Amino acid sequence: MSQICIRASVSGRVQGVGFRFHTAHEGLKLSLSGFARNETDGTVTVLMCGDEKNINALLVWLEHGPQTANVTGVTKEQVDWHAIDGFSIQ
Repeated sequence: MSQICIRASVSGRVQGVGFRFHTAHEGLKLSLSGFARNETDGTVTVLMCGDEKNINALLVWLEHGPQTANVTGVTKEQVDWHAIDGFSIQ
């Protein structure tokens, strides 16, 4: 198992629709750690750390998000490992 961290930026109608809550829930279901944070430009930043297979599953989920959201784009980059407990909403 490869342990990695990915930072993704999700754009579209992703603020004020429960996106961070649902992302944290999905991340915990996949045994990932990290956070979901609203940005001033209207995007949501998601940091996810853990097994690469589970990160890829969350990235696929982020392409659509919850039913209340309208995702128009996801960019991602691999970042250095972060030791984080749980998956928080910031």
